[in-house]
Amino acid sequence: MNNRVLVYGGSGALGRSVVQLFKSKGYSVINVDIVENTDADFNAMPTMSAPLSEQGRNLHATLSKYLGTNKLNGIFCVAGGWTDFLNSSELMLQQSLHSSLIAANLASTYLQPGGLLTLTGALAALDATPGAIGYGIAKAAVHHLTKDLSAPNGGLPEGSKVLAILPVTIDTPMNRKFMPKADFGSWTSPVDIAKQLEGYLSGTLKVTSGSLIGITTSGGKTQFNVLS
Repeated sequence: MNNRVLVYGGSGALGRSVVQLFKSKGYSVINVDIVENTDADFNAMPTMSAPLSEQGRNLHATLSKYLGTNKLNGIFCVAGGWTDFLNSSELMLQQSLHSSLIAANLASTYLQPGGLLTLTGALAALDATPGAIGYGIAKAAVHHLTKDLSAPNGGLPEGSKVLAILPVTIDTPMNRKFMPKADFGSWTSPVDIAKQLEGYLSGTLKVTSGSLIGITTSGGKTQFNVLS
């Protein structure tokens, strides 16, 4: 049986690392993003300007045609971004919350029993984020969604797990461009995150459904800690 995963946001810096890691492990990988990733086996490209429900319907139709009766072992939503307040808060909700809602909806249909859904929150969103209110609201909502999906009657297939990763700063070219004087030793490598996600899916790393997993890096060494 061919192992299959879907990466939502698979053309971003973290998403590309996740796609490459699972490809190296022999998985067939679907990328959902507004930009094509040629490393993926299949690309489904949503229209960000369309209403949320329409995006969901279109992706369902695309995946139904591509997958047929096949199911996914895992769905990894790593879409997101960071920016300022009012004029871009809607973008934050689209990138982080809307993508997570669609990923959860897709999981209810295409994830196999016992599969894994992961979402991407933020460690900063566990507290006030006065300098990035839209970002904090969107990420806090992802944390809440994770708990909702893990609860009884949360809507995921039987035996499935859902978790959220909560990084601080991921070491990406874009972050280095805009924060050139930062301490890069405190930033988390996207490859380290990708390896951790593969461990959760394969079962080599144990995790409880509904977990919020904080990711911290110091001196180039990264820790993954279950927060709740």
